[in-house]
Amino acid sequence: MKRREFIALLGGVTAMLRPVAARAQQAPMRRVGILWPAASPPAPPRLEWFTQALRQLGFTEGHNLAIELRYAQQGLQQIPELAAELARMNVEVVAAFGDLAPKAMQQASKAVPIVAMADDILGAEIVTSLSRPGGNTTGVTVMAPELSQKRLELLSEIAPGLRRVAALWDPSTGASQVSATERAARTLKLELQIVDVRRREDLANAFRSAQAGGAEALSIFSSPLLASIIHEIINLSAAERLPTVYQWKEHVEAGGLVSYGPSLEAVWRQAGSIVAKILNGNKPADLPVEQPAKFELAVNARTAKALGITIPASVLVQADAVIE
Repeated sequence: MKRREFIALLGGVTAMLRPVAARAQQAPMRRVGILWPAASPPAPPRLEWFTQALRQLGFTEGHNLAIELRYAQQGLQQIPELAAELARMNVEVVAAFGDLAPKAMQQASKAVPIVAMADDILGAEIVTSLSRPGGNTTGVTVMAPELSQKRLELLSEIAPGLRRVAALWDPSTGASQVSATERAARTLKLELQIVDVRRREDLANAFRSAQAGGAEALSIFSSPLLASIIHEIINLSAAERLPTVYQWKEHVEAGGLVSYGPSLEAVWRQAGSIVAKILNGNKPADLPVEQPAKFELAVNARTAKALGITIPASVLVQADAVIE
């Protein structure tokens, strides 16, 4: 064989072997489960924030990361079945949201690491300690009960003379938000009516119950379910002309009156970062539960005007965002 032909043949063999070598060097695919306790997927851009945090730490969806999303299309009773499915799939870690989903995942597996983003991770007994959670679970707590008093105080400032407040509550989140809000209401000398919302279809009746109870304002408790139907809640609050306080700034941007709570983007990114730490070899038992680093007060001036409410200067001066 002539030298020139040999070189050409060698080059062809090398070209053929290149894809094989590339596949051999490709990073292994890591599988992460997401357990979301609502009938529809998390509203954008929540999952985008979550995957961006993972990407910044070296895990890119479609390259070396696969996301297995499961949500309760058939209602909350489906959550244990979905948790068991994720456990059977041998995902490396599951991000579970709310109070119910992390507990269902814990029952499905004692081995799969769980990152909970919960309303009250300690009060719901998802972990036994914030600093050393132990077991197979850590996560982020959004401190929903602790913020209840602040939200009622905001309603009292915005609606002087307020006497009776209704609160929409998803019982799957546990009772800690209820007890904390009841204590806050007693301190502020407000009558509090707790109204259960277990599914989307309960919402119209919940507003009728609040109206029948003489509610003059409304507080929306933290819950993935309630977050998934927030546009219906905003529309009904406007129709009933009820001043309403929410948890997330995004709800005020969508037309709600006022909100006070953590940064929604920050806590979804925190959850993604903790998942990345576990993929990198950290054990959930050794990762302290994280708390929000930032709280936001947002006011929608257009909604206030439509309700005939003048937002006090004492509230506006504290606001991180005012929607004109």
